[in-house]
Amino acid sequence: MILTHDTILEEIRGGNIKIEPFCEDCAGPGSVDLHLGNAFRVFKNRRKVFPVTEEAGFEEITVVKEIKNGKSIVLKSGETILGITQERITLAPNIAGWLEGRSRFARLGLAIHITSGFIQPGTDNKQVLEISNLGRAPLAIKPGTKICQIIFNRCEGEARYLGRFSKQISP
Repeated sequence: MILTHDTILEEIRGGNIKIEPFCEDCAGPGSVDLHLGNAFRVFKNRRKVFPVTEEAGFEEITVVKEIKNGKSIVLKSGETILGITQERITLAPNIAGWLEGRSRFARLGLAIHITSGFIQPGTDNKQVLEISNLGRAPLAIKPGTKICQIIFNRCEGEARYLGRFSKQISP
């Protein structure tokens, strides 16, 4: 079941959903808009093949880049970077979420996540965004932009995510 505006606000007031920082104006009919943070992981230029395994570490093929307030990062056509939300999301063990892009940016060719849109129940972290430019024009992306939205679902049963990225606060 997808939570709607009033239920989302009730769950926030009750402490079952925490969004820090939270702006009530960002709550829509069935989602909450999230803002793009200042830290990014940019892929290094490599010619050597990188093995895709369970142990593969993205840190080996990326470098962290901080963007100052008011500045933008340019994403070329076909390029992917990792970003992160400004907001930290904490969910009760019976609430999960989905990250989705915003249609206004999708129409420019901007994809906000490649495959990892699901937010596990019991999560307590910032959300890493796999941002790709699928369009033909370079795009200037500014930190602080309401870049994506989170949709909340009530779970049948309870669980808590304690995996590899459970405490992530940087991309």
